[in-house]
Amino acid sequence: MSDKEISTAEALRKTRTYGKFRCHNPSCMGRLAPEAGQAHVKCPECGMEFRVHWIRPDFPRIRGPVWDVNRKLAEKVLKKKEKEQSNGA
Repeated sequence: MSDKEISTAEALRKTRTYGKFRCHNPSCMGRLAPEAGQAHVKCPECGMEFRVHWIRPDFPRIRGPVWDVNRKLAEKVLKKKEKEQSNGA
């Protein structure tokens, strides 16, 4: 194997996003990069907010959604859809 050829593992290593994770909103899936030690992170794409657990000081994981924030977002979208349906009917 020459120097220019790299293994599959080495190629995949370049695509990893260490210290980031994806939004758990199925219609969004944006990348979230919390600051070190941050307890909550808000998705810049959809506005959903998640609790963060730190396995190590540089390794975050999503613990779950912040229900109060996400419930308000869901209610807002539902009202908007109901309004659109009542105007269209």
